[in-house]
Amino acid sequence: MQTPPEITYRNVEKTEDIENLIAEKIAKLEQVCDYMTSCRVAIERPHQHQQTGNPYRVRIDVNVPPGHELVAKPISTEGEREEPLPTVVRRAFDAMRRQLKELVERQRGEVKEH
Repeated sequence: MQTPPEITYRNVEKTEDIENLIAEKIAKLEQVCDYMTSCRVAIERPHQHQQTGNPYRVRIDVNVPPGHELVAKPISTEGEREEPLPTVVRRAFDAMRRQLKELVERQRGEVKEH
């Protein structure tokens, strides 16, 4: 990656475990696409007094040449149980990995265009 990854926290305590998990998942993304130019991860807890749903939001932005910007943010459904932060981070990175694989396959011509 050309620039170091940016990780931002909003209303969430920064822990070494989460930092290590994110670094591990970014390394796995680089195995799929080794020419990413940047990766930004935003972790936030929007409302402290939320009654239902997931209290965490994770958004991942990845730039891939020539001019592709991929965004992954898992959407929680209505009535979904509260998940711990590491699970939400894993789901977001899984979604980004699928998007990256699809883009790389299209760029290599492994997928037929309609």
